[in-house]
Amino acid sequence: MTSATPHDLVVTRATLDDWPVISGWAAAEGWNPGLSDGPAFFAQDPEGFFLGRIDGEPVSAVSVVNHGPDYAFLGCYLVRPDLRGRGYGLTTWKTALAHAGNRTVGLDGVVAQQANYRQSGFRPAYRTIRFTGTAPGTGTGTPLGVRPAGPADLAALTAYDSACHPADRPRFLATWLRTPGHRAVVRAEGGRPTGYGVLRPGHDTLRVGPLFADTADDARALFAALTAEVAGSEVAIDVPEPNTAAVALAEEAGLRPSFETARMYTGPVRAYARERVFGVTTLELG
Repeated sequence: MTSATPHDLVVTRATLDDWPVISGWAAAEGWNPGLSDGPAFFAQDPEGFFLGRIDGEPVSAVSVVNHGPDYAFLGCYLVRPDLRGRGYGLTTWKTALAHAGNRTVGLDGVVAQQANYRQSGFRPAYRTIRFTGTAPGTGTGTPLGVRPAGPADLAALTAYDSACHPADRPRFLATWLRTPGHRAVVRAEGGRPTGYGVLRPGHDTLRVGPLFADTADDARALFAALTAEVAGSEVAIDVPEPNTAAVALAEEAGLRPSFETARMYTGPVRAYARERVFGVTTLELG
């Protein structure tokens, strides 16, 4: 898929080799992407990433990742700062959005862009607040029932994840859980997961995501296990504001709001257990 404009912008699909450019732009905007996000992102939909180039040089980016036949997620909407205001971003956006077909598309929109997203048919569902601060030390060891997630947990965690997300994403999760540098933990009772979480290094701070749990106690135990070995380090978690228990957990940990977005959709999404979402996986893929 390619698209050209009178400005000589050519939009083509990006590859994993292009990811350092996209993530570098995102880091420069203060979004704090994970250091090793690329392989898991591309595992979900390797054709869902786009770059606009002028004379072969990257100037714009958008991702539209298809999660299934009914749902896609838009992220990584970026234009090189010195070339903004020339229509490059919009052209890249339109080319990439065609990849979603008739699917409902979601995104996490920064405040400054939300009016533009409304004009493109996106409607707000809720706010997401990034909480950032120093990881607390528990001093009590690993919480009861929490253990590292291993290969034997993949099937159960994939099913659990599907219940907490608007679409199934087995390819993403299989890579996300085993990416070097990612630490995944699960809490189980009677052989059934009651939650799981992942901690990964970001450009600026450590990132928690996802943090999915049946109850606030499960989420608290998982968060404590994830942060126990990094006490004193800076950590961030993106919390859906309607989940008041999740907001309370972040505040109890001494984290403070540092950034916000709005989850927006172009149409309906399948029902999922929103009350279990204590931390969003990523703002780029939902």
